Amino acid sequence: MNCDRNTPCLIAQIMRVIPTLAPIALIAAIALTACQPQPSSTADPNRTTAPTTPEATSPPEPQTVALTPLSPDNPDADVQEIVDRYLDKLTALGFDRTQQSVWVQTNDRLLAQWQGTQRLPAASVTKIATTLTALRVLGADHRFTTEVGIIGTVADGVLTGDLVVVGDRDPMLVWEDAIAIGNALNAQGIRQVTGDLVVVGDLLMNFEADTATAAELLAIGLDASRWTDEARSQHATLEPGTPEPQVAIGGIVRTAPLNAKPANLQPLLTYASRPLVELLDQMNRYSNNIIAQSLADTAGGAIALEREVIATTGIDPNEIQLMNGSGLGRENQLSPRAAVMMFRAIQRELAPEGLTVADVVAVAGVDAGILQARPLPKQVVLKSGSLDAVSTIAGGIPTKNGVIWLAVMNGGGDTEALRSAQESLIAELEAYGGKTEAIAPELTPTPDRDLSPSLTLIQTPSP
Repeated sequence: MNCDRNTPCLIAQIMRVIPTLAPIALIAAIALTACQPQPSSTADPNRTTAPTTPEATSPPEPQTVALTPLSPDNPDADVQEIVDRYLDKLTALGFDRTQQSVWVQTNDRLLAQWQGTQRLPAASVTKIATTLTALRVLGADHRFTTEVGIIGTVADGVLTGDLVVVGDRDPMLVWEDAIAIGNALNAQGIRQVTGDLVVVGDLLMNFEADTATAAELLAIGLDASRWTDEARSQHATLEPGTPEPQVAIGGIVRTAPLNAKPANLQPLLTYASRPLVELLDQMNRYSNNIIAQSLADTAGGAIALEREVIATTGIDPNEIQLMNGSGLGRENQLSPRAAVMMFRAIQRELAPEGLTVADVVAVAGVDAGILQARPLPKQVVLKSGSLDAVSTIAGGIPTKNGVIWLAVMNGGGDTEALRSAQESLIAELEAYGGKTEAIAPELTPTPDRDLSPSLTLIQTPSP
């Protein structure tokens, strides 16, 4: 089944992580053949060193020529006046002007800025760094492949032995996917397992990052007799007639590291995730911290995020400090110039694939997600962020005279007032550039892409 930009593809579990979501089914397509799947910089003496994580990998460093950031000098007088009025309004409301920063530009011209090269807490705008790095390290079409196999023999619906799942850190494996895997196992003649469910490697399930917890949830998803109300409600959203899987685990659910993958494993099927661009789109629409951190860890951790942002955007290393991939914590800091340059770097990264930033970041007024409740001009492509006393936003505004890129990092206790002021600023910038019904090519989502996961049969179980 295809899933377009207007179809939310997550399920209700994500509501425990983000505020809203309208769930819809994603049915796995059955394929016929097997799937194959620092820089060191002048350090700021006041900055905190970004930590590594136990899960972080060290993938090869992609090579590229950095973009050239615009100088903070010589802004456009008219746009600078708009930004100055915005700052004056915040000051009149009691906000500290030194805790605000703004950068506004076209592709090749500075329009306005205030403390535009100074880093401040970025909140979930940090996810744009995760987006850029994941695209660079993994590739736009990357799919995480979960392998399912057995140790033992199958006869009369019973697997005498263990069911083994080899995880690949798919950050969006959810109830619908477990149902699809369970139904595929039923079709392979497996309805009962005398042994254990063994999960090898890293598994996320329903946005639970702990592998042991995720494994227990997977066991529930495979067996309709154990479904929670949540699982049953998700089954109800699937295509009418979708069977309820019955894979009863007779033993226990246990986990093992990837290097303990059994040598005698008989692989039965693989389950490939939604493509990376769809994972990133859902991550940014709903500002999902679990997806963000999982992708950041897979791409190499916070050090890799900083490395790729600096290498691709050409910004001064002192304009970025990241501690994780989600933006949780005030230690994650960006300059607004860096945020704008990340959008432009993503644009350059996706162009050879026939994709745009609108394929990985929410389009206001079109896409479901956290921007739905905000009065923003339709078709702007934005990522927002919030922490205690922090509100940020960055992205592109289509206008008659081309795209206006902006980033705003706000600090202060009344985040609702900050968001309202951001919305007014965006509306003024749209008016300055000329409101248009035509969407700029770089802000136009790519239609008719297959964004669904896929299930591939490898072999039938040995009798």
